[in-house]
Parts: sequence; C-alpha cells; structure tokens
Amino acid sequence: MAAGTVGFLAFETGTYYLLRWVTSPLGMPDQYQPENTIVPNWAKAVIVLLLYLLLVVAAVLTLSNQLPRRYRGQIMGWFYLSLLAGFVVVFVIMS
Repeated sequence: MAAGTVGFLAFETGTYYLLRWVTSPLGMPDQYQPENTIVPNWAKAVIVLLLYLLLVVAAVLTLSNQLPRRYRGQIMGWFYLSLLAGFVVVFVIMS
C-alpha cells in the first residue's frame, strides 16, 4: 500500500509539472482585463483535462500490463482517485 501511495503521489506531481510546462504559453494570465474573453482560458482547461486523461489512461494500461495479477485489483482504485485529482490539477494550473 505504501509503495502504491508513493507511486501515485510521484505520478501526480510529475504530471502536474509536465502539464504546467506544456500549457504555460496557453491562456491569459490576467483574466480581469476588459478585452479578455473566456475562450483562451477555456481552451487551456480543456487541453489540460484531455492531456491529463491521456496520461492517466496510458499509465493504467502500462501498469495493468506490467504488474503481476495479484496487484491488478488495486489499479482501479488508484485510477478513480486519479480522476478526482485531475480536477484539482486543472484548478491549480489555471490559478
């Protein structure tokens, strides 16, 4: 269980920094300007969510192939927790 928690936290931290780096040129930093629209920031949020889902699904597929059968039952719990963490990642990246 401890190895899974450490792996999960390492994956989420790495994913956060990777997505922050990839999406840094997108969106507008000052959202309260009169000429600003919601479109650039909405596009950034959608791109972050899609890339996050892509990374999570790729990690689940890789782990389900590499782990022994007795550990595969734990993957779905971490997958669901990762989906919930995805919304936190979006809010943190957008702020």
